[in-house]
Amino acid sequence: MTVKLIIFDFDGTIADTFEPLINIIQRLSQEFGYKSVSPEDIDVFRNLTTREIIYQAGVSIWKLPFILRRIKKELHKDIKLVKPIAGMKEALLELKSQGNQLGIITSNSQDNVQLFLENNQLDQIFSFICSGTTIFGKNKVINNVLTQQNLHLSDVIYVGDETRDIEAAKKSNIQVVAVSWGFNSQQILSNQNPDYLIEHPQQLLEVVNNLKQLIS
Repeated sequence: MTVKLIIFDFDGTIADTFEPLINIIQRLSQEFGYKSVSPEDIDVFRNLTTREIIYQAGVSIWKLPFILRRIKKELHKDIKLVKPIAGMKEALLELKSQGNQLGIITSNSQDNVQLFLENNQLDQIFSFICSGTTIFGKNKVINNVLTQQNLHLSDVIYVGDETRDIEAAKKSNIQVVAVSWGFNSQQILSNQNPDYLIEHPQQLLEVVNNLKQLIS
């Protein structure tokens, strides 16, 4: 395998948006008619797949695009306060300095991602930001990127913190690195059988370098 492109999820993988997103979801619960989330619920949800969370929270599927749009709009108000996951900025800069191409595929808005990157001096290291309009369907965005970049499946790694990230990467037949510092727990991520499961951003460097050594 030759690693030519590392694709990252944004929320929970690069950006520490967990607390502001939970606060926004709480504020919108009455407006959109889903259950308010207690601290105990959050602990339970972290051990569920995305589809299971949507079902248990009582979120109407047809309302989901409208909820997602509002969440992104509300997050924009607080995005200047969001910081990178501890150790992630250093890992990203090192990966870039080693000659890797980096990109972002996210269900957040491109404006939110770009503003975050600029505020944290990371706006020069990513080759692209692809913003999806739905929670599911990242595999279609991944496939479009592979076509546009003229890359082989074996050239690409996807890095994410949720079960839906693993699901998308597997649908696109690319290797996936699951990170345990985001929304989903290490246990539920492990149950989805990612190619790699890491606990700290520095381990991502080890994964990429080990893969390069295998083909050298």
